[in-house]
Amino acid sequence: MNEWVPNRRAVLTAILAGSAAPLMLRSTALASPSCGNHVVRIAAIVAPDTMNPFATWGAFWPTVFTYDYLVGVDAQRHSDRKGFAKEWSVADDNLAWTFKIWPGMKWSDGQPATARDAAFTYNYLRGSIGKPDELNVGWNNTSGLENIESIKALDDETLQMVTKAPTGWPIENNIMMVPEHIWKDVSYADARGTFQNKPPLVGTGPMIVSEFQQGQFARLTPNPYFRTGQPTVAGLNFHFFDTADPIAQGLKSGTLDYGVSLTAAQWADLSKNSDIVVGESRIEQRNYLAFNTVSGEGAGSTKALQDPAFRDAIGYAIDQKALVERAFRGHADPGVGLTMPVATDYYSDLKDIRRHFDLAEASRRLDAAGYRDANGDGVREDKEGNRFQLELITGTVSGTLEIPIAAVQLVAGWLEQIGIPVSVTQLDSGALGARTAAPTNGGGRWDLAVVADWASPSPQDLLRLGDAKLIGSGDVAYWKNEKFDALLSQVRVTADRKKSQELVDEASRIIYTEAPYILLCYPFVLEARRKDCFEGWGTHDIMSQWSYFPFDRLRPV
Repeated sequence: MNEWVPNRRAVLTAILAGSAAPLMLRSTALASPSCGNHVVRIAAIVAPDTMNPFATWGAFWPTVFTYDYLVGVDAQRHSDRKGFAKEWSVADDNLAWTFKIWPGMKWSDGQPATARDAAFTYNYLRGSIGKPDELNVGWNNTSGLENIESIKALDDETLQMVTKAPTGWPIENNIMMVPEHIWKDVSYADARGTFQNKPPLVGTGPMIVSEFQQGQFARLTPNPYFRTGQPTVAGLNFHFFDTADPIAQGLKSGTLDYGVSLTAAQWADLSKNSDIVVGESRIEQRNYLAFNTVSGEGAGSTKALQDPAFRDAIGYAIDQKALVERAFRGHADPGVGLTMPVATDYYSDLKDIRRHFDLAEASRRLDAAGYRDANGDGVREDKEGNRFQLELITGTVSGTLEIPIAAVQLVAGWLEQIGIPVSVTQLDSGALGARTAAPTNGGGRWDLAVVADWASPSPQDLLRLGDAKLIGSGDVAYWKNEKFDALLSQVRVTADRKKSQELVDEASRIIYTEAPYILLCYPFVLEARRKDCFEGWGTHDIMSQWSYFPFDRLRPV
């Protein structure tokens, strides 16, 4: 899976999201059928709602084309894909980090881009901690900054970051660097709410968002000041869709150059086209069944959802292998724990505590936990004597690949077989986000959710499903566990890889046993590109999950 071969497999990672859009390219200006204008045309199931990285999780694409990380995942994997910092080092005490910013770098509006802008970005976030308008609701957020002692620019090219304890966070965080001269007068309330950051954006990335139509498209133009030289393409048009049908159609007709989030059937069909190259790869997405574990405000229809024994029993009714084969046609790995197979440093199959599919065992455990079918009508009752009728909500969460409705139907069918009927409510990205928001923000009052997230491979991010600080965003199940939180706190201040692995494993076992989530699968991303208009896609890692590569290097054929 690590070779780029026509009509076969390839390594690819990408950030996607859910959207609402008709099944056609909606702007004729963005749907040119020829290669002559040298504008790259791509499409995905995405739903960016704002270009403000402090207020959204759903706009990684296209904002990642415009804003750099200080370092981030990609720069650590590939020496030629560095972000805002050209070099970095840490002192012997593993506390003081020094970052050298690219000399002479400019923002896309021509103003100098310096270490002072990086210091501003981090300190802007730090200054909001503990305030009513804390910046904790978007891609640029305060998570991890509580472990920072100080951040300052020593000069235009040197940033110093001092941590309170050893941690890899300074190079692992995915905070996008923003220009001080644009953001210095934006209040915290506006930054996390109403400030839209309208195009043209000002960034240091290769492609600048110059036009944005929510639910339709983003138009990007080359950054003339990009540090390694202006991209050679004339621009990039990014189409947003809520299904993969128009993506597959666009690739076939030649109105698209690149598309992601294809279905297995579309991928197989496109693989037969001699003008198209398809690819597949493992990624860090996790598809899971979440339980609404909260009590009080936002609680579900039954207290059983708050009972680990009830949730554990449900785990025996889920056949992950069958789900992969039947709903994903084999293009996924069966779900186990929090850590997905592609995060090889932290993955464990949890074989000593792992559940197995057994409907009889699920029923036995439900009986033992007090959830019986007392009147023999085929439907169980909870401990208050109420018949189960659970609402399962689902949809494509911002930043994830689409979950096939067949997967949801399988889950609902298995629960029906053990006496727990389920009604399914399918929601668009916005409605799903509102329902799964923190109860204090109006969310909750659902029972089950089949959704997904796409974590980074950093240890603290792998554990975010259980992070009580992220209830309503990362922690979809509204779950709290003091021991888990303590382990997560240790992970955040641990630089030693072996110790970090031990902590992640222990935390993963807690959440597996408590079962606020049942992991369904880790899907593969399926994508395709045409050969006729552009070259320079590369032979490996055609697109990094964590940056804009390879769109900074494409060349017209």
